[in-house]
Amino acid sequence: MGICCDCEFQIGGCRSQRAQGPILKGMSTNVPRRPRVDKGKRTFQIVASQFNTQYVQGLIDHAEKELHELAPGAAISIHHVPGSFEIPVVVRELARKKIADAIIACGVIMQGETNHAKNLSNSVTHALQRIAIDYGVPVINVVLSFDNEDQARKRCLENKINRGTEGARAAAEIANVMSNLHGK
Repeated sequence: MGICCDCEFQIGGCRSQRAQGPILKGMSTNVPRRPRVDKGKRTFQIVASQFNTQYVQGLIDHAEKELHELAPGAAISIHHVPGSFEIPVVVRELARKKIADAIIACGVIMQGETNHAKNLSNSVTHALQRIAIDYGVPVINVVLSFDNEDQARKRCLENKINRGTEGARAAAEIANVMSNLHGK
């Protein structure tokens, strides 16, 4: 069994049917390609948890840097909230106001001995998706769950597979798509 194209769906789940080897276990190490630089005026909002600060700040730093490179004239605002559970309520307010081309939600949830981290992660993910659909504003979910600090360090602080960089690329790309759809 393999995966097809870049989407990592199992064969049969995607239309392209270009198998690229075995299904990856765990988190993807593929970094999405960099979208074209946008010379238009864009507004991005980042909502970030203050919990697990070292890792979340790494996501923010990488996301901000990438957004400045992809959309040099972009306005970027950062809103800090106590923890990941509080991210959706602020994202909803920003989406309701329609002041952003895309919103990036950043948080880090570390797995403990109970199901709390899994429940929290699922709750936040579902809420963010519902907000994006209900308000028609792209919400990029960079609220990440990790089993250990090594995983968090590799994906939040290092450059090779930084999820903040990936989130910024997704935000810039979907902002371009939405702008094209709206004829801006």
